[in-house]
Amino acid sequence: MPDYKLTYFNGKGTAELVRLVFAAGGIEYEDVRLQQDQWPELKPKTPMGQVPILEVEGTMLCQSNSIARYVAKLAGLAGKTPLDQARVDMIMDGMEDMGKMGHDVYWEKDEEKKAEKKKDYEETFLPQFYTCMNKLVGDSGHFVGNELTLADITFFNMTTLVGNYMKLPNVDEFTGLKKVMDHVTSNPGIAKWLKERPETPF
Repeated sequence: MPDYKLTYFNGKGTAELVRLVFAAGGIEYEDVRLQQDQWPELKPKTPMGQVPILEVEGTMLCQSNSIARYVAKLAGLAGKTPLDQARVDMIMDGMEDMGKMGHDVYWEKDEEKKAEKKKDYEETFLPQFYTCMNKLVGDSGHFVGNELTLADITFFNMTTLVGNYMKLPNVDEFTGLKKVMDHVTSNPGIAKWLKERPETPF
């Protein structure tokens, strides 16, 4: 098996999904955590001037979701068929929308506009979004198929990150989503990672 080197800052951010997939698949990798003063030197050496990056056998990959999909394929978590993989992508894209909207609210500089956006996001968008997502969970308690996939892990990761600065709907009120969360956290590799991962400010 080749060596895998994941590089990001010392935080969860956009690299945490990749770390969770590595954990779920039981795949060993080097978890490089940059200090801010190291970034200016590395930046021009990256494919698109950003992190995370994953280095595999001399090839450098960027874009967190692309890296996550690659690792998910290695771990057997990407979906068994092309249709399953498309459904995984659908869930990932939906969660990306949720995250981008939350990010936009968080970084709004006008305090009056921020309060309005936050209220709309928390009281209107998120409940409606959770309702839609809940309908996409199968009887197995997974978004795709009958076992854990990248779709489930993405939902867990994004809701955890957004929940750090926004009030989320109570997942216990959504039977399907509760099952998804339980399946993710009960995965042995992920459970171990969640217990042992470094405490970081973001």
